[in-house]
Parts: sequence; structure tokens; C-alpha cells
Amino acid sequence: MPRSIWKGAISFGLVHIPVSLVSATSSQGVDFDWLDKRSMDPVGYKRINKTTGKEVTKEHIVKGVAYEKGRYVVLSEDEIRSAHPKSTQTIEIIAFVASDQIPLQNIDTPYFLAPDKRGGKVYALLRETLKKTGKVALANVVLHTKQHLAALMALDSALVLVMLRWPAEVRSLDELELGSDVIKPSLAKGELDMAKRLVEDMSADWKPEEYRDSFQEKIMALVEKKAKAGKIEDVESAEGVEERKSADVIDLTELLKRSLAGKPAAKKPAAKKSGKKAS
Repeated sequence: MPRSIWKGAISFGLVHIPVSLVSATSSQGVDFDWLDKRSMDPVGYKRINKTTGKEVTKEHIVKGVAYEKGRYVVLSEDEIRSAHPKSTQTIEIIAFVASDQIPLQNIDTPYFLAPDKRGGKVYALLRETLKKTGKVALANVVLHTKQHLAALMALDSALVLVMLRWPAEVRSLDELELGSDVIKPSLAKGELDMAKRLVEDMSADWKPEEYRDSFQEKIMALVEKKAKAGKIEDVESAEGVEERKSADVIDLTELLKRSLAGKPAAKKPAAKKSGKKAS
């Protein structure tokens, strides 16, 4: 199992489900590092003043937010730090919504969730409940001092936490300024039938192993070829390992009853009255 990058709990009513977060993706792209060809030393990035072209030392750099064109508001590190959300080590469920109500353009990064500290039974309870109701759970979670809106989903025998883009980050389709020929097209039945037949002829089962990054494969084959020929340069590098803290959480399935007891029963919609509207 991959190393967990966060440990905490799903807050579900009064119940806490202990979980660990694992990345559901891995970067497979080719990573080109900059090297000095004279010495094979790594080349880093300099802080350059865009007006003078001169390098700026760290102690002379402040952080500013553009308020108007050419005008900035400068914020201190303490002011920025005070605005960061507090890390609660909790995936706090705030609502349950139908899965088809989440727009595709709002979906960002997926993570796997694994049960932790004897939380398997309640983990399975939430997963099965999501499956049977056809719902996903909207939740707030803080990772690396950054607050995220997320969707908790059931996937086969597991739970997946999908980070969502905030609504303010997603542009409206109206910005495309689509014409009437696109919004209300005049399509002949024969055209639709032929297009449908083409889709059916090209339909196939999803087989992920058949799709590969050809650029990466060619580059890595070239790297392997040159390495076997002895064309390898030694470059020293140091990588730090970040320690992560986990929260102590309690698995209490009996809190489900108390969670429900504190909520009023859902009201049934009132029957519609027949009759004409008053004019």
C-alpha cells in the first residue's frame, strides 16, 4: 500500500471514522532537471527584479496582492498565517447530494481513503450507505494549511475523496458565447443516425493498459540506451522527508443513533390542491 499523506477522521454526524489518505494518482511524466553542462551541477531558479534585471535577496522580498493595476497591498507573514484555516485533521461532511449534480468541470484531484485504527466497520457502513442512496458526501478538509471542498464517493469496496474546485474558480459556459447554431442546431435525422452508427462502430471496452504516453516511452528508451552505453553523469542531490502528524480519533458506531436523534424527521411534501388560480 502506498504511504499515507494524511491521517484523520471522517466526521459523520457524531461518528468519527478514522481514515488515512493515499494519493490515487502518480505522476508518470518525464522530469527534465536543469544542469550546468560544464560541471553537471544542478541549476536552480533565481529571484530576479523584473524591472532592473538584478537578483533580489530573500530578506528584501515581501508578498503583495494586486488591488488595482500597478498597485499592491503588502501583507506580512503573520497576517498571511492568521488567515490560514486551522488543521482539524477532520473530513467534515456538510451535506449529501446526488452524484450527477456535481459538474464535471468542478472535479479536481482524487485520493483513496483507507480505514485506520479499527475503523473498518463504520467505513464500510458509510460506503454502503452512499451506494444504496446514490449520494456523494460534500465535505470540508484542510490539507497543508489549505482548505478544500471535496466529494466523498463510494468506489467498489473503497471510499474516494475527490478534491473539488471552488465555484468561484470555475468559469461559466456563457463565456464561450456559443451561437444559436450550436445551442439550437438544425440537425437532420439522417445526420444523427449516421453519427450514432459511427459511434457504435467505434465503441469498445475501457482497457486502460492499452493507452500509453508514447513521448515518455521514447524518452525513457533513449535514456536506457545511453545509460547502457556508459553515458551517465553523476549529480549530487539531497531530498528531505516531511514528517506528518496524525490525530487521535475515536470509532463510536453507537453515535449514529444520537446523531439521528438530534435531527427532526424529514417532512413529506404537502399534497397539491386542485383548482384554478385566482385571477
